[in-house]
Order: sequence, then C-alpha cells, then structure tokens
Amino acid sequence: MVKRAALVLAGGKARRFQASQQQMWQDKALGLLENKPFLAHIIENIAGVVDEVIICVDDEKRRDRYQEILEKYHLNGKSVIDEKTEIGGPNRAILTGLKATQADFCLTVPCDMPFIKSNVVDYLFNLAEEFEVVMPIWPNGKLETLLMVLKRSTGQEILQTLCQLERSHVDDIPRAASKTLLPSPIKNIKNLDPELKSFININTKEDLKKMQTRNTQGSIKENIQLYKNDIQLTNLLRTKKPLEIPQNCNDAAVQKKFNACKKHFETYNNFFWTALACECIGSYSDAANNYGNEAKIYEKYQCTQLLKRALADKTRCESIAN
Repeated sequence: MVKRAALVLAGGKARRFQASQQQMWQDKALGLLENKPFLAHIIENIAGVVDEVIICVDDEKRRDRYQEILEKYHLNGKSVIDEKTEIGGPNRAILTGLKATQADFCLTVPCDMPFIKSNVVDYLFNLAEEFEVVMPIWPNGKLETLLMVLKRSTGQEILQTLCQLERSHVDDIPRAASKTLLPSPIKNIKNLDPELKSFININTKEDLKKMQTRNTQGSIKENIQLYKNDIQLTNLLRTKKPLEIPQNCNDAAVQKKFNACKKHFETYNNFFWTALACECIGSYSDAANNYGNEAKIYEKYQCTQLLKRALADKTRCESIAN
C-alpha cells in the first residue's frame, strides 16, 4: 500500500535559467550541482521517506530523458506526461501527478530544489495527517506554493475543479481546502534544517553561487490553521457536475445547477467556493462580496499572499460588475 508519494514538478519552461536567448534551451531539472542533475539530488534526498516518486513532465522527450537519469543513478520513479486541461502550469501538473498514484498523501516539489532534506519532508507529511493541505508560510506572509503536502483524494477533486474553472494559481489550493495548515519554517522546520537550505530554489545560474533561502523577516512565527466549514468530496463533485455539461454556462440547466451550488456553499459560509459559483452564473457583485469576506480571514492572520489574491479576485469581479 502506497501511503506517501512525491510529485516532482518538472514541466516548466525555465526561462530565468537560460543563459541567453541565442543559446540552446537548457532543462533546469538537468542543471548540475556537484556534477549531478538537480533531479537526481531531489530524488536521492527524499527516497527514504516516500513510497513512490512521480515526475510530472510536459512532453515525451523530457519523460524519456528523465527515465535515462533514473536509470543512470539507479533511482526508483516514473514520469507522467501532463494531461490536457483547460489551463497549463503547475495546477495541471499537480493534478496529473495526483491521478497517477493511489497514495494517501502527496508531496509536491519543484525540480529546482536540490537541497531538500528528508527530515523536512517527513515533518510535512506528519503534519498532513490532520489536514488536506500543508503549505509553509514565511514570516512576511508569502507561501511556499510548490512545496506542499496534499491529501490526495480531496486534492485531486479540488485540482480537477480548479482546472475546469481555468484557475491557474497554485495558491487557490489552500483557499479551496477545508482544513489548511500553514506551518512556519521559523517555528519547527528550522530545528530540522538550521540554514533552511531545503527552501533554496535554483531559478537562475547565479543562484548556484548565492544559495539564498527565503526572506525570514516578518511577524508570522507560528503555524496558522485555516478551517472552513467542511467540504466533503460529494460537494466538490456537485460543483464539477454542471461543468461537465457540454452546453455554455448561460444555458438555463447549467445556471440552475450553479445556483444550487451557490446556495449550498452560502449555507456553510464558504466564501471561496460561493464566489466561484457566483462567477459561473454571472453574479459578479455577489462574487466580489464573497471574495471580500474571504480576504478578511487572511487579513486577520496576516497571510499576505492569500489576502492579495482574494482582493485581486474581488477587484476583478467588481470591474466586470460595473
């Protein structure tokens, strides 16, 4: 039985990693650290605390190349090609990975974090036993959006719905979940990784010289728990159902179904999902109000990134309504 899986996200364009536009494109996952690809470092580092490794890629060529890396370094894992969805980006890749495993919980990790430590990964998995999403938050309120642990069953339904609604931002995932934990790296993770090297991203070749982790200045030093009234899988499926009807959203039958979704989530004061349902029926003023109420929650906890995202959605809906 597979309890833990790691989803290595390796399908990006890596624009910042390129030396120049004139030179041949370089795959960031194959960037070298101590003469070994980032991808190999990551898998070696986490292999002892996961039961399965899945590499999410965007085409067959990369899948085949990564398989060669796995064989060369005697690593266990498999590559899967991102499925076709209404959007691209990390949400699509994560959804693909979640569908490729039967694990109870899944870690997502970008292919440019070669210093990730197994004890940090184990800690995040242990936290996830009581939550649907575990996503580290820095003292300034910014999230470690691509390094998180998801409860697979709920996460898959959330991602499927977000992709169908063409929501491409990864920070929609903690907004959508009922039980989200935002652990502070300053509180306990620093005891496991004193230099916080697990969080070093190699976005550019210069980053290999700097080796800088995240900004640790700010007021958030404790873990933050975000509880919303429970969203069962059946409720998410209820939201997906009208999306699967082939007619346009203006169709009366689809409108009726989304109205039912809206009323259901209003009952539970779940502002994010209510707002999405409102948008689907063209009720942008109501959507803006719900995003505004959602923003107040994040303002209370100083979750800057989620606050900005909710306010951006509120402003967008207000603009459409006017």
